[in-house]
Amino acid sequence: MRRREFIALVGGAAVALPRVVCAQQPIPVIVFFNSGTPSTYVKSLAAFRNGLKETGLIEGQNVAIEFVWAENRFDGLETLAAEVIGRRPSVIISNTLAAIRAKSSTTTIPIVFTTGSDPVRDGLVTSLNRPGGNVTGVLFISGTVGGKRLELLRQLVPKAGTIAMLVNPGTSETDAERAEVQAAAQAVGQQIRIVEIRNTTEIETAVAAAVAAGAGALLIGAGSFWFSNRVPIVESAARHAIPAMYSTREAVEAGGLMSYGASISEAFHQAGLYTGRILKGEKPGDLPVIQSAKFEFMINLKTAKTLGLQFHPQLLATADEVIE
Repeated sequence: MRRREFIALVGGAAVALPRVVCAQQPIPVIVFFNSGTPSTYVKSLAAFRNGLKETGLIEGQNVAIEFVWAENRFDGLETLAAEVIGRRPSVIISNTLAAIRAKSSTTTIPIVFTTGSDPVRDGLVTSLNRPGGNVTGVLFISGTVGGKRLELLRQLVPKAGTIAMLVNPGTSETDAERAEVQAAAQAVGQQIRIVEIRNTTEIETAVAAAVAAGAGALLIGAGSFWFSNRVPIVESAARHAIPAMYSTREAVEAGGLMSYGASISEAFHQAGLYTGRILKGEKPGDLPVIQSAKFEFMINLKTAKTLGLQFHPQLLATADEVIE
């Protein structure tokens, strides 16, 4: 090979090399860090992926999604948060409790939360309009409509002298909802029995105790614990043949009697949109917290029939969807 040809070959390799390197650049990684369980977030994840897709990002093609689940073991969230940060993802997607732990572990990795609590009160953002820092997300009204859930439940079972409210203690969301429900109950003379449940194994015992104490209906609190444990609580309510009001439609789809609350799927869809925008260069601190205002009143007539209950036509007419 002549010297001139050798130089040309080397030069050609030097030009081609950057193209090869660029083709092998890793795609951005999203870590879905959640305090709940994977089986209860199938629908939410589908909505999240749809939101991503609307920004041009498709899992397995130009973005990857990894998962870290606490499986409702809240005392292990801090350790899991450290693991998540150690992966150095492009964006972290979290629910309330996981987002709080993640935020305390990083000030640089973008975090997008979905929460039914007050993100300012919880310390996730400095304000809704100007989050600042590395965190933003979607706020769906959940805990603050406990009074409305109580009102709807009382319309169905007006003769229930005592209604047991099941709560998972230890969060600001629970505290706010409990205070609102108690105030609403006092205003109408409704007796409320607060039952605290800290883990899944306590659900059956607590429901049995509430029924034995004379509760005529159950009001299930809002929050990730109840979203993740909707099947056990629905099954327990069915075993004891007691009417129950839930905060998410997913509980009614699992066989629960009725629910009133924000659309969780819509919240995760919005989170997918925000994640896509951040991956395309926008800063989370510049994106206002989205306040999702889509509410759903769901009724399961099949469950009502099993319980021997009949919905008043006027109440039935206000439902957004009826499962028969």
